[in-house]
Order: sequence, then structure tokens, then C-alpha cells
Amino acid sequence: MRSPVLLVIAHGSRDPRHAATVHALVRRVRALRPGLRVETGFLDFNVPSVQGVLESLAAEGVEDVVALPLLLTRAFHAKADIPAVLRDAPPRLRIRRTEVLGPSPLLLTALERRLYEAGLSPADKSSTGVVLASAGSTDPEAIAVIADIAREWWHTGWCAVRPAFASASLPRTEDAVRELRALGCERVAVAPYVIAPGFLPDRIARGADEAGADVLAEVLGPSPELAALLLRRYAAARREGQLTAA
Repeated sequence: MRSPVLLVIAHGSRDPRHAATVHALVRRVRALRPGLRVETGFLDFNVPSVQGVLESLAAEGVEDVVALPLLLTRAFHAKADIPAVLRDAPPRLRIRRTEVLGPSPLLLTALERRLYEAGLSPADKSSTGVVLASAGSTDPEAIAVIADIAREWWHTGWCAVRPAFASASLPRTEDAVRELRALGCERVAVAPYVIAPGFLPDRIARGADEAGADVLAEVLGPSPELAALLLRRYAAARREGQLTAA
């Protein structure tokens, strides 16, 4: 039996780095599972659109699709935009939707590796405060999840971990950096909890620079942990048979 097509649904951005990063991540997923067909669709700004990909798959005779939101939290896009576009899919398609990517231990592993790539070492951990900087949301559930991840990560041995947001919520990155300085952390690092570069990640970077953070990690990007997580979400959706039409 042919495996369902994995459709990775990205938000899209006017910043060309966003789509380039999404495509690099999808290439890594394909390399991990050479026999699996993986397609990419964007909600806005970039092509192909999600609707366009779904229509093309239906025209080819594809019947089963697993739709994966390339999102770290369950906020507006996961709760409204993506369900709406999937409801408008051609009726011949059977679509299962995965959970969003976060939270996951794999994401914490990826965040930590990015910090080490930026110059920290494991020996620095207990004396380093970390700002977990996300894009931000007006959704209380999404904000609570970021705070929970920060608490969980702190318990792995960092001096302290504080959440921060580039938009919609407070504190901002620069305020969280200053708070960690005031707590007495020997150094302060900023870990962007975002998948791809763009306007809000650039705002995170400016806040880190403005407040004098010692280390700024790269975005998660096409990391091996993120690619592995996509395949885990795909496998879970296949097992659970979760229908999007509900």
C-alpha cells in the first residue's frame, strides 16, 4: 500500500530566507525517508499555495494525505487558517492532520545545539541564563506553552531560562536579557524558538544586540532534530487516523 503524501504547511513570508529554510528542511526530511513523497504548501506570500498543492494531488489520483502544520505552538494559524484551507480541499482526498511540532524534547535538543554552535559549551550551562525568544501570539494557550517550555528547560541545568516574545506579548527579548543580568547570571544567551528567518526573528536579534546578550543562537532551521520531529508527527497521524473534517 502506498504511504500517504506528507504535505508540510508553512506560513510563508515576504522574506526569501523563510521559503529557502522551509525547502531546506523538507529536503532533509526527504533524505531521511527516500520512499516518502513530501510536498510543501504555503498559506500566504509564497507558492505553491496549500490549496494548489491539494488540487494537484487530487488531479494526479492521490487519495491519502497527511497535513503537517510547520508551527511550534497551537495558535491562530493552527486553530483557524489551516483547518479552513483543509476543509476546502478536493473531496476525493482523505486528509489526516498532525499535531503542531511543539512542545517536544527534540526541539529542546535543537535549541541547545544551536547555542553550542553559537559559542557556548556544556561547561557554561550552570552560569548562563537563556532567553527563550518566540515570535509571540495573542493566544493564551500558546503563551502558556512557551512559559512551560522555559520552565522545563531551566530544570536541565541552566542558571535561569526566561520566555520572551517578538510581538503580541511581553516581555520583549531585550527586557528578558536585562532581567537575567539582574539575576546575576554570568552570561546571557538568546535562543530563538522560531523555525525560519524573517521579520520577527530579526526583531529578536535586534533586542539581543540592544541589551548586550553574550550569545545569539541561529533559528532552528533545517536541523536534524526538526526533520526527525516532522517524521514522528507524520507517523503518529497515520497511527491515529485523525481526520481534519471534524
